[in-house]
Amino acid sequence: MAQPMPTAAKLMAAISFGVVGWVMANYYAQNIPDAASLGPLREGAALVGIFIGWSVMGNSTGRGYVESAGAGIKTAVILAVVALFLLALGEMLENSVKMRYEDAMEAILSVVDTMAKRAHALLSLGVFGTILLGGILGGLLSENVGRRWK
Repeated sequence: MAQPMPTAAKLMAAISFGVVGWVMANYYAQNIPDAASLGPLREGAALVGIFIGWSVMGNSTGRGYVESAGAGIKTAVILAVVALFLLALGEMLENSVKMRYEDAMEAILSVVDTMAKRAHALLSLGVFGTILLGGILGGLLSENVGRRWK
């Protein structure tokens, strides 16, 4: 199956949501007491934002500004959930190297448990505002670029 060509809207979506991911990770790290143990959280969230912006928001342009703003919020929520999942997965891999799990099922369940424990920081005003305002702005920028450069 042929892949669609890269477009300016996809590039703008990748750049926009890379920035949204980085800002969201900054606010998230402020609400975590052990932020030093998170590692390269900001850079990882920016990379996830680039990928999610390209694949999710980049394919949602061309339907109007209102729908693009909604798609931007959807993309930001997906970005937050995927970044939280990858953070929990990385923590599980670190613990599994240290032999802290009895079996594989315990390790898999610890990912869900870690996501649940770390999700409370997503409810802060900074993270929520970044999801809302950053998602809307990223969606509108992607739609505008998609209309200008076809």
